[in-house]
Amino acid sequence: MNKLLISALGLLVLSGTGSQAEDKLPLRELPGIADRDYWVPGEVNAEGKLEALQAVVGSEGVPFAGSQEKPIEIALIYPSADTSDFWARNFLAMTKRLEELGIKYNTTEFASRQIEHSLQSTYANQVLQDGDIYDYVIFGPSELAIQADNIDKLAGADGFRTYVWAFHTPMKDLVNQPDVWFDFSSAAGALVMCDYMLDRLGNGITMAMNRGIPGITDNQRSGDFKDCVMEKGDWTVAYEHYGEYQREGGFEGTSLILQAYPEATIIHNANTAMAMGSVEAQVSVGKEKEIFSTGWGGTGLELDAIRRGELDATPMRMGDDVGAATAEAIKADLEDRAGELPLVFLGRITVAHDQMAAEQLDALQQEAFRFSGVGALER
Repeated sequence: MNKLLISALGLLVLSGTGSQAEDKLPLRELPGIADRDYWVPGEVNAEGKLEALQAVVGSEGVPFAGSQEKPIEIALIYPSADTSDFWARNFLAMTKRLEELGIKYNTTEFASRQIEHSLQSTYANQVLQDGDIYDYVIFGPSELAIQADNIDKLAGADGFRTYVWAFHTPMKDLVNQPDVWFDFSSAAGALVMCDYMLDRLGNGITMAMNRGIPGITDNQRSGDFKDCVMEKGDWTVAYEHYGEYQREGGFEGTSLILQAYPEATIIHNANTAMAMGSVEAQVSVGKEKEIFSTGWGGTGLELDAIRRGELDATPMRMGDDVGAATAEAIKADLEDRAGELPLVFLGRITVAHDQMAAEQLDALQQEAFRFSGVGALER
C-alpha cells in the first residue's frame, strides 16, 4: 500500500543563480556548511560489515525468518519530485526486495524537490508528531548540513529506526546518529570520473561546470573532480554556475557557457536534472556534438541521452543497491541482527560512456536496475 503526499511549489530558495556570465561564483555559501565536520565510511564502519551487506545485496534474497502480525509502516521524506529517477528507483528497489524477502509493508511518501528545504522540515516535524505510526523513517535530505537538525531529531526519536538516503558522511556533531546511512560515494565517483576523463581526453583541457547547491554533495561531485583534473591534468575551469540541481539551472548555465566561454569544450553537470537541461540547451543551438558533456549517477535518462549521442559520459551507480540494502537492513532489524549492519552502506560505481557497445550499456543497465526495471520510468 502506498500513500503519496505531493509537494507544493517550492517554499524557500536560499540562494539565487546569477544571470551574468562574468559572475564566477554567483551563489553565496550557506551559513554553517563550511564549519561542519564529517566522518568518512572507513572511520565508522566495523571491519567487514560493509562488504558483508554488499554481498547480500548483490545476491538473491533469502526470505525473512520471522513472522509478522501486521505490515511494517515506512515513512519516506525525500526529493522524489525532482527530475532524477534515483529516488523513484530506490523506492521500487526497496519495495520489491521487501516483497522478495516476504516482508509485509505500507509506505507513506512525503515528496518534495531538492531545493524545498523548508518543506522537508515541515514533513520531518509531521512525522515526528505521528511517530507512533511508523516503524521505519527514511530521510533523503535536500542538503545534508541544511537538514542536520531534522536528521538529529528523527534519529533521536523513540519508536522507529531512522535511515538516511543519498549521503554517506555522518556529521560528527550530531547528538543522535541515524541507524544506517545509504549512499554511493560521490567522492569516489568523482575520482573514478577524473581518471576516466584524463585517460580519454588528456591534459590542458578547459572546462565549465554546472554545480549543484553549496554543500558536501557538490563539494565532492564537483569540487573533488575539479581538484583532481586540475592537479593531475593541468585543466582550467572557465566558469562555475550553480544550477541548484534543477533542469532549468543546467539549461541556464549551459546557455551562459556557450555564449560567453566558447573555449570550454567540456561541461560537467553534478546531477541528472542539470545534465538533461544542459544537453537540451546544446541541442537547441546545435552544439551537442561540439561539447563533451558529463552527467552524474547513470540514471535511465542519462543512459538514453548517451545512446542518442547527447551525453558523453557519467559515473554510473548500480542504482538499485541503495533500495535493496535498505530492505536488507529492515530484515536484519526484524530478525534482531541490526548489530551486523554497517553505519554507512556504499553502492558500486563505474563509468558509462558513449564509446561502449550497446550490449555493454545494456548489461550495466540491467545490473544497476535489476529491481526498478530497465528504461525510463513513467513518473
